[in-house]
Amino acid sequence: MPNCAHTHLAFEPSAHAAEAGFVRASPAKLSAAAQPNGKPLKSTSTRTGYQDVGNTSTFPQPLVLPGDDLALDPDYEPQTLKSWIEEPERNEVTKIRRTIYVAEVPSISPSCPEVASWSQPNIAKPKAGPRDQTDIPKPKCSDVRSYLKAFYHPLPTKTLPKSKSLEFVPWTDDPETYIGLKLGSSQEVIGIRHRPSLDGIFSGQLNLDDLLDAAITLLPKDAYALLLLVDHDLYEDEEDDFCCGRAYGGSRVAVVSSARYNPNLDEMVGLEREHAWPASHFEAYIDRCLGKKRVRGKTWIKNPLQDAVDAFNSSPPIITPLGLSNLWLSRVCKTASHELGHCFGMDHCVFYSCIMQGTAGLEEDSRQPPYLCPVDLKKVLHAVGARNGGRERCEELRKFCEVWGEKEGGGMWRAWGKWLEGRVGELEE
Repeated sequence: MPNCAHTHLAFEPSAHAAEAGFVRASPAKLSAAAQPNGKPLKSTSTRTGYQDVGNTSTFPQPLVLPGDDLALDPDYEPQTLKSWIEEPERNEVTKIRRTIYVAEVPSISPSCPEVASWSQPNIAKPKAGPRDQTDIPKPKCSDVRSYLKAFYHPLPTKTLPKSKSLEFVPWTDDPETYIGLKLGSSQEVIGIRHRPSLDGIFSGQLNLDDLLDAAITLLPKDAYALLLLVDHDLYEDEEDDFCCGRAYGGSRVAVVSSARYNPNLDEMVGLEREHAWPASHFEAYIDRCLGKKRVRGKTWIKNPLQDAVDAFNSSPPIITPLGLSNLWLSRVCKTASHELGHCFGMDHCVFYSCIMQGTAGLEEDSRQPPYLCPVDLKKVLHAVGARNGGRERCEELRKFCEVWGEKEGGGMWRAWGKWLEGRVGELEE
């Protein structure tokens, strides 16, 4: 990872937030949002005067840059812990229904080989260099599942049985509009709409609503939720350009596409790897996004976000396809945890920078953190029955990050691991 010389971090919304009409929550509202009864808890031992308000240097506010989701919809209704608990459509984790399943990417029948080409981006022949590798190994289902096992600890996480494995097959009635998706050993075939992507990057996109309907039929009896991974690009409706993931939370199913996270597309779409989270909080980067001169801010000496930035910037450069594959995996894992969050009944977050924030594009996607904010973390801990403030969960995630952070392309994992170390230290204080 290229070393960034910036040293000053931003922990509050950008200047554009006020212009867009976004109003940051006060400490009292943040405390209230994290309480089951919806009332703030005062405290004489915290800097804010309230309990359960995340340290700004650990849980920064949303950046709200031009084009971001909250800049486009600054009045999005917040979901507090109380409103989440009282949500009538939320599904409880039960003794029987408590397993998270991850479905392997569908295979492709030899009878429709053209479907394989749909997942290959239409890009010019790459130049020589580490950023231009066409043969990048795609993220593995088993690795995504391992991450989700740590993220939603202690719930069991399994790969969907082979008897329910999916396969793309020809659809004879209207092949110009549909491709068939065979559902495991049942021989049932569901039609999935397809089209070329509107921007021409992919010759075939799949309709995510059709895929989600198919996923519902696959839910095992002991499943709390099911995540379907696909290699193909997705779209929601005729006006939609693309979508990386979607969930039917009430139905407990989600689908995530790896297509747009392919590092081979970064240069084409203008995605800056060097300013992905946590480097997205550099003041100089934010000022550049706003078209302003750099303004010198506070220098924070020791905090989890600064530790994450230091780890991110000290990551070795990516020079091989395997390194790019690790980067690709980190992107898919973030979205997988987000979409499954909707299956747990969580709405988009407006309180902090958080993995449950809404996203309006790939740049904002890359800027968002992998962690849950104090409000959404309480929801997950409540849902899974975790204790001790989530310390065991933090440790499981830290172990995962330690393994993948040692590999080439593990900048996000190294940063996430250091952030987790700092967070565990805060919990132990």
